[in-house]
Amino acid sequence: MAVSVGDIVEVKYNSGKYIGEVLEDRGERYLVKVHAVLKHPTQGDLHNPGETEGVFFQERKALAHYEKMNVVKSAVKSYDGEPPDYHTSLQEAVTKIKEKLSQKDTAFNRQSLKQIEDLEQNTYTKSYYR
Repeated sequence: MAVSVGDIVEVKYNSGKYIGEVLEDRGERYLVKVHAVLKHPTQGDLHNPGETEGVFFQERKALAHYEKMNVVKSAVKSYDGEPPDYHTSLQEAVTKIKEKLSQKDTAFNRQSLKQIEDLEQNTYTKSYYR
């Protein structure tokens, strides 16, 4: 099924997954506006997954409500239905990643969990309590 400008789509982007609206077709890519978060981005060094020693352990925030992303077309697929509320979807995505990270006690999971909790307290609070 082809994707067109104005369509609601599911997008994989920088280790996260989002629901958004296609704003422009830019040849190899689509410009997509974020409406909801399906999967919170993975923390840490994506080139060395699971590692905490000797790597740059990067904090990765979920894209903001209505933030735009330039996405390769292969990472975009049609989405059926209405996008969920952004704020609720962000809370659910954070809860899911925290539950997953809490299941196994590793240095990587502890560091990732700490970063997610910092994001929750210092960045996402405004989104949670709009």
